[in-house]
Amino acid sequence: MRIFEKPTIDFLGKRKFAYVFSVALILLGFSSMVFKGLNYGIDFKGGTEIEIKFESPIDIGEVRGALGAGGVSGSIKEYGSPQEIIIRTDFEGDLNTLQNLITNVLNEKMEGNPHEIRRIDAVGPSIADDLKWAALQALIGALIAILIYVGIRFEIKFATAGVIAIFHDVLIVLGLFSLLGGVFNMMPLEVDQSTIAAFLTIAGYSITDTVVVYDRIRENLALRKNEPYEKIFNDSLNETLSRTIITSGTTLLTVLVLFILAGPAIRGFAFAILIGILIGTYSSLFVAAPIVLDWQLKTKGKLKLRG
Repeated sequence: MRIFEKPTIDFLGKRKFAYVFSVALILLGFSSMVFKGLNYGIDFKGGTEIEIKFESPIDIGEVRGALGAGGVSGSIKEYGSPQEIIIRTDFEGDLNTLQNLITNVLNEKMEGNPHEIRRIDAVGPSIADDLKWAALQALIGALIAILIYVGIRFEIKFATAGVIAIFHDVLIVLGLFSLLGGVFNMMPLEVDQSTIAAFLTIAGYSITDTVVVYDRIRENLALRKNEPYEKIFNDSLNETLSRTIITSGTTLLTVLVLFILAGPAIRGFAFAILIGILIGTYSSLFVAAPIVLDWQLKTKGKLKLRG
């Protein structure tokens, strides 16, 4: 199935504008992460998280006042609907004691609005640090594996450019988490274990799309040895464009539905995948292949073909 018969988009001619755009996005997000930081979930910062659902919509200010007066401190926010709240606290002690304290306070102060404690999760500081380090190891391990795989299948220039494109995708998504969840406070985006799973998914999706482009470049390099590299790369990107749009578009629609209908617990995961698909598709066209081309033009050697 083809969307375009014979597209002739000059992707490589626009690569410098794409580089500037990518660097600007990364720097904006990185600045936000440095000055504002990331909103870590309980997995990575430790503490106790309690989800409560009331029978009727509540005034969040009234709930904060009641719990504060009862000795429960921390962050108290609406969670998905006007009837639900989530409490994040650094309470140290027995969870049953905390649950009883919250129950007694709410029963006394909001007796006309029954509530249900749906879950209580607690993570100690040392466990949170271990989880954070394990997540980082998983990301690094995935990138090393991708570097080795693409390096064996193509050559080191292709592999390095592919890993740079993945870093590009993950950094931009992380930056958006910091900007939207912290600076602009547009949505409660948290970085937790599900987000790390999303980043690993983004890495796999991005490199799969990139490898398809690399395969076509390799085929055209073998068939058109005397043509300029820029033309071969551009034609290869255009020849795979229909496949890229169809694959990304269908996946994007599915994830968009998940993001719209998802509850707060997986909204961060859905958002990361949604933006990751968009950025990953962009990087396959405007980052990975152009970096290989510019590297090749500077070294002025012959690209090695493997297959």
